[in-house]
Amino acid sequence: MTGRVPLDWRFLRANPAHAIALSGGLGLVPVAPGTFGALAGLAIGWGLQAVPLAAAIILLMLLGAVGVWACDVTARSAGVHDHQSIVIDETWAMAAVAALSPPGPVWLVIGFVAFRAFDIAKPWPVNWIDTHVEGGFGIMADDGAAAVLAVALIQLAARSGWVPV
Repeated sequence: MTGRVPLDWRFLRANPAHAIALSGGLGLVPVAPGTFGALAGLAIGWGLQAVPLAAAIILLMLLGAVGVWACDVTARSAGVHDHQSIVIDETWAMAAVAALSPPGPVWLVIGFVAFRAFDIAKPWPVNWIDTHVEGGFGIMADDGAAAVLAVALIQLAARSGWVPV
């Protein structure tokens, strides 16, 4: 990637891909933009719990595909592979965690904390994907892996009775 471009409101409005990649502007929040992007995903995923699972999965796949495209376009325009303002990956991955969690606010909170912990700490395979997979797919894939780990933890906790709800 060549020169860096400042990611601001002008950049966001320059291309629909930028608006998507920055989750409508949440990526421009000066502190913890990934957390704000994940909060948007939490709301989306909670809403997806109300639709049949197959429909939720199809919608998540569509959002993921659009996110790959938007991240690729935006990273190239910005001149930075995974700029912190690109948060559609957190939005999409957290939506998946919330949609695939058992119903109830306790599970949404556990899912949010687990996803953010895996996204920030980047255990294997999240760290491997983060450093080895390029482009928009790479930007989305490491968060997808963190989401898989979070969903696995939630399902294990739900099935084992670790969390009294």
